[in-house]
Amino acid sequence: MNTIGIVPARMAASRFPGKPLYPIAGRPLLEHCFLRAQKYTGWDVLAVATCDEEIRAFCEDKGFAVIMTADTHTRALDRVAEAAMKCGVAVADDDIVVCVQGDEPLLGADTIDAVMAPFAADPSVEGTMLAVPIRDEATFRNPDIVKIAHDRNGDVLYTSRAPIPHMKSFSPDGGAMRVGGIFGFRWHMLRWFTETEESPLEIAEACDSNRICDNGRRQRIAPLAYRPYQSVDSPEDVKLVEAALETDPLWGTY
Repeated sequence: MNTIGIVPARMAASRFPGKPLYPIAGRPLLEHCFLRAQKYTGWDVLAVATCDEEIRAFCEDKGFAVIMTADTHTRALDRVAEAAMKCGVAVADDDIVVCVQGDEPLLGADTIDAVMAPFAADPSVEGTMLAVPIRDEATFRNPDIVKIAHDRNGDVLYTSRAPIPHMKSFSPDGGAMRVGGIFGFRWHMLRWFTETEESPLEIAEACDSNRICDNGRRQRIAPLAYRPYQSVDSPEDVKLVEAALETDPLWGTY
């Protein structure tokens, strides 16, 4: 079984144009993500997928594998699927393709391990998503952060930018979880996803994963033990990441 990691990145991010090459603690965001993803030793392929010459040139200068994709993709998973087909490995139906979002500068081998673990534990699992505990109300209320509702088996029921599950008064023990920006798919599942039209809940919530729920298929959460974990969704997040890096165990190792 092959494990293929794809880091999708484009300069025209709607909320933060130029985000992949924006400096964080002296290094472009994309550099943090790729070098930290390399800490996971199970990759057969790890590459950046982009449609931008500026990102291609940066990757080649750094020695990062890079795959050029169409400039018509509006969703990261469509870019990931195209890149997987061009990665130099013949991808079989049950191979695993991992989307490592290029705006997760605090990822590490533990986050990739978490996303991979459900596949090993249950061969029927077709897709996974990193699920990070929410311990503060600001994160819970932030519409830039996608929250998860799941069933007792850990299968995703719904994702939303609204604060779910409902709490009359927020508590860090209330079980709220957020999407961590790393997704694993059996190749046949990712192919199905890209060939299936947008669903009503996906459009209403602006959450890709609801396409899976809407069509009665399953995506298993990959829970991560709580630790500081900050995505970069807007320029205001940069200072939060830089503060978290000061105590991050991987900082200084890449």
